[in-house]
Amino acid sequence: MQAVILAAGRGKRMLHLTDNIPKPMVKIDGKPILEHKLDILPKEVDEIIFIVGYYGECIMNYFGCCFKGKKIKYIFQKELNGTGGALHLAKGMLKNKFFVMNGDDFYHKQDLKKMLKHNFSILGFKVDNPSRFGVIKTDKKGNMIEVIEFPKDNKYKLVNTGAFVLNKKFFEYDLIPKKAGDRELGLPQTLAQMSKDHKIKVVKARAWYPIGNPEDLEKAEQELPKFGIKIEKSGKKNLKVAGKKS
Repeated sequence: MQAVILAAGRGKRMLHLTDNIPKPMVKIDGKPILEHKLDILPKEVDEIIFIVGYYGECIMNYFGCCFKGKKIKYIFQKELNGTGGALHLAKGMLKNKFFVMNGDDFYHKQDLKKMLKHNFSILGFKVDNPSRFGVIKTDKKGNMIEVIEFPKDNKYKLVNTGAFVLNKKFFEYDLIPKKAGDRELGLPQTLAQMSKDHKIKVVKARAWYPIGNPEDLEKAEQELPKFGIKIEKSGKKNLKVAGKKS
């Protein structure tokens, strides 16, 4: 099975930590974020397709064409036109069922396994303040029917975590902009359109940890054991310099 990992962005909020490397290559406990992510993928995943961009050669040099028994491929995203646009670059490489996920978010291995039970699924996580996220509206059976970006109220609290299980039927649908008139083409918005014809199961996550800024990075060593990731105590000092080019 294949997994497409979106890792083309710089991560400007990470400040100096991404001056010479892409955000998913910032280190936690001596390992890049991306390596931790590969360690928690289900055993069914035997091929990774990285969508790279900013300092993409850092990812290519680190992982090569094979890493820990998984075949690795790369696609450069020259135009950062959203998650939907990024996934479409991999269209010709993909077979049947596959994962898609953000390169800088941590997911629980058991949640990813649950997602595999469905032809289409999206991982949602309940938060108290959903205004900074895209929320998932579901039907009574827990299937996705709509995604609402940056809601003004707290009516829906299950947010999109950026992890999906899809198949090639996704490419039969026109990409939908994240917002009307926007150049950013949204994967979840396109998936919501598909819900008219297919059941898109919303799997509720037991854990999710997005890394958006240096403060999130410093807390990561305390958070990652919740995801089944073994952490060797390296201390905050290591975290602060982890993004510097060696």
